[in-house]
Amino acid sequence: MKHRHLTATLALALAALTGLTACQSTPTQESTGQYMDDTGITTKVKAAIFNEPTLKSAEINVETFKGVVQLSGFVGSQADISTAVRVAQGVGGVRSVRNDMRLK
Repeated sequence: MKHRHLTATLALALAALTGLTACQSTPTQESTGQYMDDTGITTKVKAAIFNEPTLKSAEINVETFKGVVQLSGFVGSQADISTAVRVAQGVGGVRSVRNDMRLK
């Protein structure tokens, strides 16, 4: 009887440990909390670009991974690229900005 209890306890502990490690991030995968944070950052950056009157927000794609924002798309001028990067850098939670935008 004690053997079954010990086995059940060990199985439960292993399941709990596995569940905890599944929520941790790896170099190529975010934890659930990081994913939610990055989703919020992406939304804020998109809104900031949309609210910048000199930019055409439909031309700029925004993705975020672990606080690093990637901007991509085709824009009309180098000034648009500089403005989009500056706007993204001004959003709270942004660790850095990768510029993958190209001129039309």
